[in-house]
Amino acid sequence: MSHILSAAGVLLAVAAAGGAILAPPGRLRSAAMLVAIALVPVLILGDQWHSHRIVDLRAHPARLIALGVVGLALAAALAAVFRRWPAALPLAVIAALPFRIPLESGGESANLLVPLYLVIAAGVVAAATRGSRVPRVGGGGDRVLADDSAPPPNPMGVPGRRPANGGHLAWLPRILAAVVVLYGLQVMYSADFSKGLQDVCFFYLPFAVAYGLLSEFSWDRKLLTRVLWVVAIEAVLFVVVGSVEYLTRGLFWNHQVIRSNEFHTYFRVNSVFWDPNIYGRYLALAIVVAMATLLWVRERRSFLLLTGLLAALWIGLAPTFSQSSFAALLVGLAVLAALRWSLKWTAAVVGLGALGAVLVVLLVGGGGKINVNRLNIDTSGRAHLVSGGIRLFEQRPLYGYGSGSFSTAYRDHAVKHRVPVSVSHTEPVTIAAEQGAIGLVLYAALLITALWTMTTGLRPSLAKLSVPSLGDGGQARIEESPEGGAPHPPPKPAPRQLAIGRAAILAAFTALIIHTMAYAGFYEDPITWVLLAVGASLAASARVRSAS
Repeated sequence: MSHILSAAGVLLAVAAAGGAILAPPGRLRSAAMLVAIALVPVLILGDQWHSHRIVDLRAHPARLIALGVVGLALAAALAAVFRRWPAALPLAVIAALPFRIPLESGGESANLLVPLYLVIAAGVVAAATRGSRVPRVGGGGDRVLADDSAPPPNPMGVPGRRPANGGHLAWLPRILAAVVVLYGLQVMYSADFSKGLQDVCFFYLPFAVAYGLLSEFSWDRKLLTRVLWVVAIEAVLFVVVGSVEYLTRGLFWNHQVIRSNEFHTYFRVNSVFWDPNIYGRYLALAIVVAMATLLWVRERRSFLLLTGLLAALWIGLAPTFSQSSFAALLVGLAVLAALRWSLKWTAAVVGLGALGAVLVVLLVGGGGKINVNRLNIDTSGRAHLVSGGIRLFEQRPLYGYGSGSFSTAYRDHAVKHRVPVSVSHTEPVTIAAEQGAIGLVLYAALLITALWTMTTGLRPSLAKLSVPSLGDGGQARIEESPEGGAPHPPPKPAPRQLAIGRAAILAAFTALIIHTMAYAGFYEDPITWVLLAVGASLAASARVRSAS
């Protein structure tokens, strides 16, 4: 496939991905999803047709056909499951988020999100084969809404009554679609066209489709509870694997980490993840979600289970020695503290902690000065990556060097000698170097809009939650009315879980942002897109309930 055809295919694919985000549920969205997913293998094969990996597959056509047949069979089977039990789709997406499968071909290996890709493809098939009927699916198994009398959420055109004063909810999917389209456009002039194309195919297209699929669900009490169970069970299993690695001093994979452990006084684990920092990111987000539930728990049994879960996750997080994960966790917990108790006092404590950290960096061993070379060594070369990324931005401040181009542009334009690392670990720097001011504006707009969407009306909702003693069996106290009339009934469980779910999503999303400041991977992490989809859906549901 020629460069021109590949470029045209990328543009068509990102346009379809934008349609998957913006189009209402029905035939139009299903068609956009099908186009986006179908173009992934076409673009990859066309771009890599003469690479060692594809040449090796072409030399063994039986293996390629077998892989295709197995993949189609699994996707068809999963699609049948999702059609029969629609609520299984979001649970399957969340369950598949952490798993990367190492695929080897032509002497090279790649760790791909194969399980997640299969789930997304099956979801697209299920959506396409259900016709124009919009499913009402949710935690209950066959119905979307916990309250059938309430209309479905309408953040991006889903049929139903529009939430009162909820016009700002429509901006999140619009900006997200613009991010996808812009990234595809900037592949056209990228300093590394193949890398940009692969990023589109492996990240932006499937994750945009996943966002479209998840946005059709109303995340009610049952669905949120099941998601918590899925995350908790998987996280505990990952901790078990990581603990075995730590006790036996042996890792399952990633020779780079294995070699580094031989020279360090500490031993880092990565469990089933390729990188200890990504493992730490997952555990940090899981801790934040579990802590959000614990802070407003009403039952003794749930309190004990969550306490045990948090203890296990802390044990698993410690041997990752991931500084970025600890920082993300602290910020996520700070968000929860501000929501649960006091924004003012939380901000004061965080400010003092940040000031103390800066003083430590400036004064301990540095004589009041920052040693850039020492800092670069301590951060494994990331200080130079940041300064190099800033130089790349200065050279092309408006439009950057193109999507996926950081490593190539960094080696060619930012440094004059060979460097051991050239992959950016700071998300804003990556965007500035690759996409310029245009990309930075959209990135900032997405963060602001997402946080605005997730926080609007949240604190008043949480303030209404009563937290009875843990010995009352989880039943809310019935209070006498001031007039001496009939007692007030206990609050309904669905709005309570809705508010807690929103708090968990907000804290997890904020923690993820912080982690990407030190380890990048904001758009390339499917967790980002899941949090955005769930956060938008919960915000829309809250608007509907407040207006009804």
